[in-house]
Amino acid sequence: MSTPTKRVAFHTLGCKLNFSETATISRDFISHGFEKVDYRDEADIYILNTCSVTENADKEARKLIRQAKRRNPDSSVAVIGCYAQLKPKDIAAITGVDMVLGAEEKFNLLNHLDTINLNGGTKVIQSEIDHVHKFTPSYSSGERTRAFLKVQDGCDYTCSFCTIPLARGKSRSDSIENTMKVAKEVAQTDTRELVLTGVNIGDFGKGTSETFFDLIQQLDTLDGIDRIRISSIEPNLFRDDIIEFCATSQKFMPHFHVPLQSGSDKILGNMRRRYKRDLYKNCVEKIKSVLPDACIGVDVIVGFPGETNNDFLNTYNFLNELEISYIHVFTYSERQDTDAVKMGETVSKEKRAERSRMLHILSDKKRRLFHDQFLNQRRPVLFENMKNGKLFGYTDNYIKVQMDGSLNLINTIHPVKLSKNYGGCVQGIL
Repeated sequence: MSTPTKRVAFHTLGCKLNFSETATISRDFISHGFEKVDYRDEADIYILNTCSVTENADKEARKLIRQAKRRNPDSSVAVIGCYAQLKPKDIAAITGVDMVLGAEEKFNLLNHLDTINLNGGTKVIQSEIDHVHKFTPSYSSGERTRAFLKVQDGCDYTCSFCTIPLARGKSRSDSIENTMKVAKEVAQTDTRELVLTGVNIGDFGKGTSETFFDLIQQLDTLDGIDRIRISSIEPNLFRDDIIEFCATSQKFMPHFHVPLQSGSDKILGNMRRRYKRDLYKNCVEKIKSVLPDACIGVDVIVGFPGETNNDFLNTYNFLNELEISYIHVFTYSERQDTDAVKMGETVSKEKRAERSRMLHILSDKKRRLFHDQFLNQRRPVLFENMKNGKLFGYTDNYIKVQMDGSLNLINTIHPVKLSKNYGGCVQGIL
């Protein structure tokens, strides 16, 4: 009698880097005969890839663990990711958790499954983060028309609010040759668009003779992929030669996400960011000088310790004057083991919420103004999915477009006239 196929379910919290790693681990399970099912279904094994950037991420992880055990009390639950590296004992104490794997071991999850003893307590395998040096290439695919390719991991920066270096270790990456091998593997799928992701991708090749600029030049020669995007890159690493190269490339799209965090030089200093606002301004102006149609997204943290009303207004006015397209607003969340929690002058939850609301409104205004610039123009749209009878996709410069059309347009690129601005998206006409 053959052994029944085991069912495995995955759930991912946090960034696109986590999603690319989950996808890689899931392909490993499938290749070994497991049946992948939805996390909401009954499974034999539940695998939760966690984030620990905010307190809410921690709470969500705990909720998902409990939900898995309710669906199948006899299932095994394994927790991996940043939360698992930072707080393994806290996770192990949650009823129902069978295994906790830190940063060094998460890609060896399959090898550890046989060692789970459901009656013998939780197995915790965690290396000291200083001992985490391995780089495992990863990519997500098969869910949409775009794939996320992990080209770098870890971070050598010491931003006072951030736990990522504690969760992922030092900056590291693979060679360009090996990265291209993985990219070519992605190109063999139905993927039309590749998004480069990592913790600090501008640090690619650190400690070697290779650089991120070298990498993108090689990726520009990749056959089988129509579009490439740079997910997020630090402003101090977004060099002019990278920007100028993207302006001449047919593959690299005019869309960049460049974190700012604060428009106050005082707060940037307290955050231990590696630039001042003038450098950021020069970066935006450089992008717009060679790529005037470019979409520029910004990360901002509100309510950092010591952020006065004047500091916040400096940030608000700075963003208002910049030629940016949208803002990702993060409300400061105290995280253990960071230097920021030791800083005085805590900003009240009410003020954090109010500042967040103001920047969300500003972001909506910026996005609408950006979309307005392109009305009655035709831009190439890669259609990704259909919802409620409408096709959705993105232009080269990351404008979300909705349009009447048929399913056979999904995963194809067409010039579309942008006719009406709805704020969050634009109506398109073929």
